[in-house]
Amino acid sequence: MINILLQALVAGLGTCLGAVLVVLFGRMGDGTLALLLGFASGVMGAVVLMELLPASLQHGGPVVCLLGFTGGFLLVKAMERIMQTLIPGGNWQRLYLRMGYLIALGIALHDLPEGIAIAAGYSSSPVLGPALALAIGLHNIPEGMATAAPLRAGGMSGRRVIAINALVSLVTPLGTLLGLFILYASPGFNALLLALAAGAMVYIVTGKLIPASLASHRFLALAGMTAGFLLILRLKLFF
Repeated sequence: MINILLQALVAGLGTCLGAVLVVLFGRMGDGTLALLLGFASGVMGAVVLMELLPASLQHGGPVVCLLGFTGGFLLVKAMERIMQTLIPGGNWQRLYLRMGYLIALGIALHDLPEGIAIAAGYSSSPVLGPALALAIGLHNIPEGMATAAPLRAGGMSGRRVIAINALVSLVTPLGTLLGLFILYASPGFNALLLALAAGAMVYIVTGKLIPASLASHRFLALAGMTAGFLLILRLKLFF
């Protein structure tokens, strides 16, 4: 059990590695920011289309998937309203800070069922579990970049950006621990979590990432979206 949790923690720490890469870039110009935000939207969009929604439909059916998706979408929308109160103002710095926190929330919701998937993988095959942990760790790197880029653009210090991503990284082993206890529960529960994460991420991508990246630099934003989508497609085909 400890070995499984350690591998899940390493997979989760991919988020921190992505944040470190962004922090090392220093202050980002409009072009770099557009590329990273576009890349993040491509990654998150691909994860929703190729992983979260198909898995939710497979395990829980269309009703559970729709309920979870709607709930996740509305949850992040409500969180945005709360953040507008906690971080008031309409300048770009405030907007990027709110965006970064929302992305962190969406990725945390996404990482919980990923952790459960690692537990399920280990229960079904000694090979599938480590393969899932590796795949999740790899695509957590661009997700960490997705969180860090707007937070840095909003003026947050590098240490705080990494600390926030470290907290998000802990959600993956937490999901694995939870998964070890609910392996024999109704598969609809995991399906609901997957759809919840999908709804949250769709709100973030369509309402925040794509508009912000296109506003910074249209061509680089589109290039980033394409690269992010193709990266997840490649990882999915490889694993």
